[in-house]
Amino acid sequence: MLRAQQAALDGIRAGISGVDADALARGVIDGSSFAGKLGHGLGHGLGLDVHEAPRLSTDSSDTLEPGNVVTVEPGVYVEGRFGIRIEDDVVVTADGIENLTGFRKDLIEVG
Repeated sequence: MLRAQQAALDGIRAGISGVDADALARGVIDGSSFAGKLGHGLGHGLGLDVHEAPRLSTDSSDTLEPGNVVTVEPGVYVEGRFGIRIEDDVVVTADGIENLTGFRKDLIEVG
């Protein structure tokens, strides 16, 4: 999941379509043993509503613009076993993103 999210964080910038942003993470997941398990879009805009445009998904008609605030949250869910999602909130810039999330992402096992 971390590799998928990082691929998206590295590739998102103004001018990328929501479909292409989603494909950055989806391609990593589909190249793993969890192919086909990303059952939702990569992310969505944050603003007045919790879920709003622009959408980062396979059926998005949006294009990211400088100043958009979006979630980057790939997630895999295996029925009856587990689910994992990593979410960062970012501001889209002309040449990339400004990541607003400062939490650690190393694996912590809780027994």
